[in-house]
Amino acid sequence: MPASLTATRRPLLPGPVLLGGLAAGALDIAFACVFWAVKAGVPATRIFQSVAAGLLGEASFAGGSATAVLGLALHFFIALSMAAAYWLASRRLPLLHERPWLCGAAYGLLLYAVMNWVVVPLSAAGPGSRDPLWVTLGILVHMFLIGVPIALASRRARST
Repeated sequence: MPASLTATRRPLLPGPVLLGGLAAGALDIAFACVFWAVKAGVPATRIFQSVAAGLLGEASFAGGSATAVLGLALHFFIALSMAAAYWLASRRLPLLHERPWLCGAAYGLLLYAVMNWVVVPLSAAGPGSRDPLWVTLGILVHMFLIGVPIALASRRARST
């Protein structure tokens, strides 16, 4: 490729945004795995398969490790998409990077609502758990372990 083309080529997402999405995804899936392992002895592969169930329905649980890998890949794709959406919005709305703790927590709350009241009900996964502890901790995780890291990463990307 000519040097003139490679010199102007920019990555799709800045590094900090990618890291923020990966961190948010890792924190979220780690929470789910630990919560369900402690509460009900559910292995991590079953958690990953439950993500794949959004696409495959109940068949994901019979798919073994292949559907677990698919579920994990989908989970991180969603987390990276969430980070990309926040970063793109923050380019037009300076408040999002000026107040990352407040806006990140609000974004996490919005993500929880969209995922649990729109995405999951429209998916092939069926209804999610309504366990009160799961719901309460899930809201807090979305606010502080997903939304805030994404917002802080977006802020970092702006300063680089």
